[in-house]
Amino acid sequence: MKAIIAPWQNFLSKKFDLAYKKAFFSKFNKKFCYISKKCGEKIGRFNKKFYGLLKGGYMDFRDALLERFLNYTEFDTQSKITGKSSPTTLGQLKLAKQLEQELYTLELEEIKLSKHSVLTAFLPANMPNAPTIGLIAHLDTSPECSGKNVCAEVIENYRGGDIALGIGDEFISPVFYPFLHKHVGNTLIVADGNTLLGADNKAGIAEIMTALSVLKKTNIPHCNIRVAFTPDEEIGVGMKYFPIDQFLCDWAYTIDGGEVGELEYENFNGASAKVTIHGRNMHTGYATGKMINALTLACEFQQIFPTAETPEKTENKEGFFHLSRFIGDVEKVELHYLIRDFDAQKFEQRKRFIETAVANFNRNKKLRKKVELEIQNNYKNMYQTVQKTPQSIALADLAMRECGIEPLHKPIRGGTDGAWLAEKGLACPNIFTGGYNFHSKHEVITLEGMESAVNVIVKIAELAVAK
Repeated sequence: MKAIIAPWQNFLSKKFDLAYKKAFFSKFNKKFCYISKKCGEKIGRFNKKFYGLLKGGYMDFRDALLERFLNYTEFDTQSKITGKSSPTTLGQLKLAKQLEQELYTLELEEIKLSKHSVLTAFLPANMPNAPTIGLIAHLDTSPECSGKNVCAEVIENYRGGDIALGIGDEFISPVFYPFLHKHVGNTLIVADGNTLLGADNKAGIAEIMTALSVLKKTNIPHCNIRVAFTPDEEIGVGMKYFPIDQFLCDWAYTIDGGEVGELEYENFNGASAKVTIHGRNMHTGYATGKMINALTLACEFQQIFPTAETPEKTENKEGFFHLSRFIGDVEKVELHYLIRDFDAQKFEQRKRFIETAVANFNRNKKLRKKVELEIQNNYKNMYQTVQKTPQSIALADLAMRECGIEPLHKPIRGGTDGAWLAEKGLACPNIFTGGYNFHSKHEVITLEGMESAVNVIVKIAELAVAK
C-alpha cells in the first residue's frame, strides 16, 4: 500500500515556511514510501477490517472506501492516445480483472469481462416492479499526466494552509485553490507531486463498489442496478466496444464529476481535427528559394485561429479551439485540435471554420503538396436525450437533498461516456465524486466527498423503488 498518512502536515502548514516543510517531508516521506513499497504494510487505520459498525441502518464504510480507492490508485491505467489496441494500455485490463474478482466476492450476477476490458455486472432488486438504473465509471486515467507509481498521501483533519506534495517542489495552496478553505477539518487525499492521483475516475469506481457492498450487506430496499467499468474514456473511445444491447436500463449515471453536489446533464459537442502540413528540407546553407519549412507554415496557420477562443480564456458554455499537439519537423508537421461547443449550430460553424482555413491556406500558399485535414466527431451534447427522461435528474436531485447536499446543476466542459450513451438513446447524467484538479499533479479529493457520493448512490437506488 503506497499511501502515506500525514497528519503532521497540518501542524507544519501553520508553523513552518515552505522550505522547511520540504526538508521535513524529504526525510519522512522517503521513509514511509520505502516501508509501504517494500513491506506492503497497511499503515495506521488501514489495518481495520472493511466493515464495522452500523450507523443509522447504513454500514460504516469509510475505511473500506478509502482502502479500495488507495488500492486502485496503485494500478497504472493511463490510456494512450496513439494506442491501437483496446484497451490501449495493459494496466486497464489488470484493474478490470481485480474488479471482476471483487464483483464475484460481492456475489453480483451476470459478471462479464470482455476482451476489450469492458466489465459489466448486475445487482437484482430486492423489491418487486423495480426499475433498472446503470452506474458507470472508467478505468483509465488521463494521458496528460503520469499515473505510474502513484504514492498517495492521506492528510487527516486538514487545518488549512499550504500542503507540500512529497519531497519535490510541488505544493497545493489555498491561495491558488480557494476551495481548500471549505475543507478545513476534512480528510484530504493527494499524490506526492510526481504523478496525478487518479481520482478521475478511480474514486468513481471505489464509490460504486462501496455502494454495491452497502446494498448487499444491508436490507435497504433498492432497484435493479447494472454496473459498467469502461476503458479509454479519457481519449474518447471508451464506448467503442460497449455492449449497449445488453446494458438494458431505464436510465444510467456516470460517477465522474467533481465537487460535492455536482449533477451534470449538458456537455460539449466534441470533435477532433488533424491538420497535416508538408514541407521540403534542404541544406540550410543552400536553401534559398528551395526549402519549404513545415514548422514555419504550421506556426503561420495557427495564427488564423481566434486567440480569445481557447480553453484558458473561456468558461461556462463558451466553446473553443484547442491546439493539443504540435508534432513534426521541417518535412512534415501535424497539428491536432480539439473542437468544442455546447450549441450544435456553433459546433458545426467551428468545424467549417477549420475547413475554410485549410482551403484558404492552400489557395494562398500554392504549396506543391496541399495541406490535409481530417475531422472526426467524438460525442454530442446529452441534453436533449436527458430531457426525455426527466426522472433521471429529479431522482438524483431528491437523493442529494435527502443526504443533506444541495445539487449543483452545471454544464460539463468536456465529455463523458454518458454522452455516447445519450446518443444511443439512454439518458446518463453525471454525478460528483468529490474531487478537484483532475488530470494534474495537484489533484485532490476529500474522503468526506467520496462518502457523500456513496450515500447519494445508495439513496438513488432506494428512492427509485419508493418513487
